Formats: sequence, structure tokens, C-alpha cells
Amino acid sequence: MRRIHVGNALSAFGLGFTVPYLYVYVAQVRGLGAMTAGLVLAVFAVAALIVLPFAGRAIVRRGPLPVLLAALVTAAVGAMGLGLAGSSTAVLSAAAALGAGQAVMQPALATMIVDCSTTETRSRAFATQFFLQNLGLGVGGLIGGHLVDTTRVSSFTLLFAIEAAMFLLLAVVMASVRLPHAPKVADAPQSARGSWKQLVGNRAMVQLCVLGFVLFFACYGQFESGLAAYGVEAAGISTSALGSALAANTAMIVVAQFAVLKFVERQKRSRVIAGVGLIWAVAWVVAGYAGLGHGSREMATAAFVSTYALFGLGEAMLAPTVAPLVADLAPTGLAGQYNSAFALVKQLALAVGPAVGGPMGASLHAPYIVTFLLFSLGITYLALRLGRQLTAVQDQPYLVRKRVVARGGAVAEPVAAEA
Repeated sequence: MRRIHVGNALSAFGLGFTVPYLYVYVAQVRGLGAMTAGLVLAVFAVAALIVLPFAGRAIVRRGPLPVLLAALVTAAVGAMGLGLAGSSTAVLSAAAALGAGQAVMQPALATMIVDCSTTETRSRAFATQFFLQNLGLGVGGLIGGHLVDTTRVSSFTLLFAIEAAMFLLLAVVMASVRLPHAPKVADAPQSARGSWKQLVGNRAMVQLCVLGFVLFFACYGQFESGLAAYGVEAAGISTSALGSALAANTAMIVVAQFAVLKFVERQKRSRVIAGVGLIWAVAWVVAGYAGLGHGSREMATAAFVSTYALFGLGEAMLAPTVAPLVADLAPTGLAGQYNSAFALVKQLALAVGPAVGGPMGASLHAPYIVTFLLFSLGITYLALRLGRQLTAVQDQPYLVRKRVVARGGAVAEPVAAEA
């Protein structure tokens, strides 16, 4: 588990080097224009949507480690290709490789965490993963910002080379991991076989996927598109203040992650997610004040930064809640399939979110705030509805463990609810 967490931090550190500067690199440094830069970002999403349906099957049949190693090599090739590419075709091809590799890493690493954890340790394991990811992205972005020089292509080539090296280093670290035996699909009972058809028949998982889409659409899908455009156009936020807001989001996650963990893992998961919806609703109200209120520029900036911090608090609550729930809903041997399905939902939301939120945030200021305020309240409704589909073990494993231990029994792994 420690090696897996080190690997997560390394990959996030490498991504932090390049992600904030990708648009500038393609459009200005390479001189390929804004359209090509926009296509690169779209290719990331499309590549993920293409490979994720196959990634789940591969993880189930081959195990997460071989799939992860293949994804890391693919991502390293894509990263290095971006650093050396000088034409639109080369840039888009490299972006497709990097996007596909990054997308497959997520469910593979999540499945490895499931295989190396128990019900008692899973929430803390995913919280640690999320903490290290944000820390790695923040540190990587900070260091990368001091290395780049828009007048020198070689400085960006160095960044992408470092990113590729991080992926390859992660591959070396992961190759040394010896996972405990995890049931494969061949080991599962007959009722657990069947991949996508069986998954779609699981009502709780379907409801969680719908909830996940709304979560990612209303939060992550707005960070660097709609909400940023709204802050600049409606609230008059400067680019430096926008950077401070993003830093406040990361800082809140780093500070709050383990502070909220003990509280979160004792509560019903459905109610924790419902609470996140209410926190994000408050965040959108604060954002509305920043752009639609009549306060000073300083007050608007403070409110906008607070919006991102509130989103970070909600993210810290979700990290030890949603991913372990996906794992507990998966039948024996199909954790990889379920993780890939949820990652696919996330990618869909991240593709649709900016396309919808960007234009609204830039021009339809009041409707934008109202729309996403309602989406946040919808999260609360969908979470409470999901709670009625979950077993006691799935919704509140802490309480069940406490009862078993009090009776002097052994804590068993939960059995997923039948579809």
C-alpha cells in the first residue's frame, strides 16, 4: 500500500508539471493556434472515453498491475511525444496516448488499493491517495512554473521529459509490488459474471453512477472552465486571484483531509455525500455574491477564493466515501470493472461540464449560478435516495464493525447487494 501511495504521488507530481501549461505550450510556444490547443484538450477526453470500457475487462481478466504498467508506458510515450512534437498531427497523437494512459491509471490504481485494503482500512487508504494526489499536483505545478519560459521550447521539452520520467519511475516502483491474491472473474460465483450487463442490473451502482456524474459535472467540470470564466467576467477577478483560489482549494484539501476523515468514516456514506451537496450549494451562493453582489473588489475576491475553499472541503469528504462505496458495491472479482465504469462516468462529466459551464459562466451569470446551485441540491437528493438502496454494511460499515467487535466476532468483508 505504501508503494501504491508513493506511485500516486509521483504520477500527480508529473502531471502537475505540465497540465497548467499545456494550452500555452500548444497554442503559443509551438505556434499551433488556439484551435489545436482546444483539440488537444478534447482528445484527452475522447481517448479516455474510448479506452475505459475496455480497461475494466482487462483489469478483471489480467489483474490491475499488468494493465497499470501498460498504461504508464503509454502515458510516458505520450508525454515525451508532446515535448518533441512540432506539428498538429504529432501533438494530437501524443495527446491521445497520454490521455489514454492517464485514464486507465485511475481504475487500475483504485483496484490495487481495494486489493491491498480491507473494509476497515479502505476509507483511510483512499483519503491518503487523494491527499497525495493534490499535494503532488500542487508541488509539481509550483516547481514547473519556475522552470517554464514561453520564449524557449526547450524549457517545455524538459517539463514533458520530467513527466515521462515520473511515469516510468512509477512503473519501476509498481513492478516491485506483490499484490495479495484477489479473486478474478473466473473465481467468482456464477451470479457475479457478466461484466457490463450485470453492472447495469445493479440498481445501487447505477444510482451511484448518476450521482457521480452530477458530482463531477457540478464541481470538477467547472473549476477551470465555467467558474473561472464567471470569476473573470462577472466578478472581475484577476488571473492572480484565480490562481489564489485554486491554491486555496488545494490547501483546504491538504489541511482538511485527515481532519474530517475520522468524522466521515463513522457516518452513513449517503448522508456524507448529501452533506457535500449542501456545502457546495453554499459555495455557489458565495460565488453568486462575488459576481452578482455590489461589494468591493476585495470582498468579491475573498468570496471567490472562499468558493474554491468550500469546494475543497467537500472534496475532502468525498475522497474516503465514494471510492470505497464503489468497491463495496462490486461483486467478487469485479472491482476493476466497477472502478472503470465509475471512471468512465467521471470522464463524461469532465467532458460535458466545461462545454456547458464555460459559455454560461462567461455570459449568463445569474442563470449559471442558479443552475449549479440546483445541481448541488440535486446531489443531496440523489444521495439520500441512494441510501435507500444500500445495505447497512455498504452505507455505514463503521457501525456494523463496531457491533461485531463488541460481540467478540470477526469482521468480515461485506457482500455486495444483489442487483
